[in-house]
Amino acid sequence: MKNKPDLGFWKLWNLSFGFFGVQIAYALQSANVSRIFATLGADPHDLSYFWILPPLMGLIVQPLVGSYSDKTWTRIGRRLPYLVAGALVAVIVMCLLPNAGSFGLTVSMAIMIGLFALMLLDTSINMAMQPFKMLVGDMVNEKQKGKAYSIQSFLCNAGSIVGYVFPFFLTWIGLKNTAAEGVIPQTVIYSFYLGAFILLACVVYTMVKVKEWPPEIYAEYNGIEKKENGKQENPGLFKLLKNAPSTFWTVGLVQFFCWFAFLFMWTYTNGTIAKQAFNTPEAVTVDGYKDADGNVYAAKYIALEDSTLILEKGKKVVAGVTVDGEFKSVKNLVTIAENKCDTIVENGLIKRINGIENYAFGQEYALNGAKLVADGVEMDSVSNFAIQDYLSRMNGEEKLLLVGIYTHDPKTKTLFLDEVETAEIKDASKLSYQTHVVLNTESHEYNAAGNWVGILFAIQAIGSVLWAVVLPQFKNRKFSYSLSLLLGAAGFISAGLFTNQYLLFVSFALIGCAWAAMLAWPFTILTNSLRGGNIGAYLGLFNCSICIPQIVGAIVGGHILSLMGNENELAPEYMMMIIAGVSLILGAACVAFIKEHSSEETA
Repeated sequence: MKNKPDLGFWKLWNLSFGFFGVQIAYALQSANVSRIFATLGADPHDLSYFWILPPLMGLIVQPLVGSYSDKTWTRIGRRLPYLVAGALVAVIVMCLLPNAGSFGLTVSMAIMIGLFALMLLDTSINMAMQPFKMLVGDMVNEKQKGKAYSIQSFLCNAGSIVGYVFPFFLTWIGLKNTAAEGVIPQTVIYSFYLGAFILLACVVYTMVKVKEWPPEIYAEYNGIEKKENGKQENPGLFKLLKNAPSTFWTVGLVQFFCWFAFLFMWTYTNGTIAKQAFNTPEAVTVDGYKDADGNVYAAKYIALEDSTLILEKGKKVVAGVTVDGEFKSVKNLVTIAENKCDTIVENGLIKRINGIENYAFGQEYALNGAKLVADGVEMDSVSNFAIQDYLSRMNGEEKLLLVGIYTHDPKTKTLFLDEVETAEIKDASKLSYQTHVVLNTESHEYNAAGNWVGILFAIQAIGSVLWAVVLPQFKNRKFSYSLSLLLGAAGFISAGLFTNQYLLFVSFALIGCAWAAMLAWPFTILTNSLRGGNIGAYLGLFNCSICIPQIVGAIVGGHILSLMGNENELAPEYMMMIIAGVSLILGAACVAFIKEHSSEETA
């Protein structure tokens, strides 16, 4: 086998430059997906479940990409075709995902579209990311691999910083950082657009600058022998796993605890920071009605048999107002005092400011000389009033319409109902509201926290870049690996406990230390133990050590959160960050099982 030649800095740089664009897309996904789904109306206990499909697809797709790319030889190369395919899909999906709440769909349908887009985005990003790791394994000699992966780590973190700060930057230049309920803010939408454009530009750059070796030269430099019939042996994935070096399994064990922890970070950081550091107000969302037998009648819209709306997207619709003890049906209600008009009810809903209702149902309010105007008509001699919901007015048998789409045009009087189910209620007086407590995603605090999460993730990336410079200075690679994970554990635990938004810089800089080691050491240790022409297949299989822990974390996350919280209280998402820290401690302990520079031959 011929020795691979040393490559100049810029050739090493070009091999990995596309990672910059791919990582921008990955950063936008990891920092904003939980924010997007929470805005669409997802329950915090369900957030982890939205992360199941992406790694599940990765579990299937990545080994296949690695295996098939080992056998692919085209005019543009063996790895680059997969980069182009993955990047093009990612660009399309990045334009779709943040618009999931802008199509006027039901909450469940908007979440399903967002989930499908997330699945495609994560799969395509990983499909575009794998070729860069494989190109280093293909074309860089063992002596330069540490340097090559360091460059890749630098570009990865640089892309992360850009992706993380996009929403904050766009807010600073004047784009709207809040939006109507269920709609993603402009800052997030345009961040994804910019990320898609940069990703496309990076792919074009890579295609121009990188030329892969033809099969003959690749075989000479990678020690690939041909059979007598001239064909290379291509063992199946199961045979590769059977013959995998011990390093494959021991590094994979460490990976399990690391990626389990980071799945929790991506899922629960938004909720943690919004509550702990930004004191985001809570909101009670009404899911529907519950009867005395525990049956729940839930929908985005609920109407009476005559199509009168009584619940609208988690909010109680106003039935009317009790004025000095007498009920009057109203849709709009204002008070006028000293030429000042205060809107109380607008289009059947209590007026909300920064996502918070200023008035409560059933509570009496004194006018103190102000005038009360109901549906444009001034009411005479009113001293006090109370706003009433429909539940307080319902008795006996009722037929409820559980509606997915409810559209009413007041000008044309056109009413459109779709996805309708009927519920027969024997005694409506025994109904109660089915509610849960969430963070107020319409509030300025929540969306400011969402932007700040991007800044914190950027601090993590900066910490990772700086720590990546320090890592090669350690003589013992395993010691530096364990130390990095322990520093990350301290970062996770403190991130769950700190309430000062600037003190969190320390937490995420420490998390960056763990991230730097996760990017640099696993692939360096693994590729140094691999021989033969199946490096791509092994790297694809090794990505299962990234996917499987994310799937496990996604499945158990909601259950763990439920066990630690009360049904009638806000979910304690900060505890999930502490659990992530414990997971990294376990990962650090497992580093002891790794044996480097295995002499085992791989098939």
